[in-house]
Amino acid sequence: MNAKTLQASVEAILFAAGDPVPVSRLSSALEIEPELAEQVLLNLKAEYDERDGGICILHLGDKFQMCTRTEFSEEVRRVLEMRRNVPLSQAAFEVLAVVAYNQPVTKSFIEQVRGVDCSGVITSLTEKDLIEERGRLDLPGKPIVYGTTPAFLRCFCMESLDELPALPGSEEPEATEEEPAEDAE
Repeated sequence: MNAKTLQASVEAILFAAGDPVPVSRLSSALEIEPELAEQVLLNLKAEYDERDGGICILHLGDKFQMCTRTEFSEEVRRVLEMRRNVPLSQAAFEVLAVVAYNQPVTKSFIEQVRGVDCSGVITSLTEKDLIEERGRLDLPGKPIVYGTTPAFLRCFCMESLDELPALPGSEEPEATEEEPAEDAE
């Protein structure tokens, strides 16, 4: 398969998928090395960025997704008669922060950090696809553990969780060289 056909195939897959597509799945489907698949995706993303049209390609960790540019969201909503998303509450932002910085976490951990019941907020964030169940702990009651989703990365314009800002007071202190102590004899 030549480079042009390969890029066209990747573009068609991203368009048809709608959701983020893992590089590994794309490389497997096209029977190419993951490194080549990622390079084709990055080249396609660069072309879309340079064109500055209504569509872009998002890089979300190890996944890529084709979507409309945010500056055209109002027009798209009007045509598709979509409801405007309700802004997140302060409680939702707090729960998202706890999950993002500490994942995977249990509901009880989130509640311990916040000091209040978080059932409703967790349900709301799960429905909005910003957090998801990541399994259960092998403890009494088998508590559910939660983590963020690719939609979380997309909403906050991040490629990975490594882009989260440092927490206040979490900077490591600068190493200082201590002068050698004089021997007291």
